[in-house]
Amino acid sequence: MAITREKKEELVARYKEEIAKSPAIVFTKYQGASVKQVQALRAKLQEQGATYIVVKNSLLGIALEQSGRGRPDSLLVGGNAAAFIGEDIGKSVTALKDWIRDAKIMEISGALLENSVLDAAQAESLSELPTKEQTLAKILGTINAPASTLVRIINAPGASLARVLNAYVEKQSETEAA
Repeated sequence: MAITREKKEELVARYKEEIAKSPAIVFTKYQGASVKQVQALRAKLQEQGATYIVVKNSLLGIALEQSGRGRPDSLLVGGNAAAFIGEDIGKSVTALKDWIRDAKIMEISGALLENSVLDAAQAESLSELPTKEQTLAKILGTINAPASTLVRIINAPGASLARVLNAYVEKQSETEAA
């Protein structure tokens, strides 16, 4: 059944909306997956801030071109679904990869990271990126480290003086006791 022009324009607009908020798009071959399985994957990815859509290749290609992302013709072949990954790339791709490993149905065929086309292996390696929380923790640790060092330096003379006075008091106590 042919898709009407209005429906095509609607799909291109939806794809462009998803592209605009997605720094990465991971392509999967979804053949063999039931509707129920695709819905389960959608729910899992939605928890991670990603959207999973079975796409029409030609229309996604148009949307990518109109969004200035380039057209990855090598990825727009066959039955495709795209995971539009939100701001936490590592967490979302890990969730996708885990689901695929458990379901043993689909496969990742590649990805588009900003304007770079990635093959399947490179796309799967996106799961090794640190999560947003890990990145923020590293940044906070880096910012906090100089402050901790400064506190130790400032406290060091006072602590040394306290130890010297304590040793003197103990020595006086021993002298008086003897």
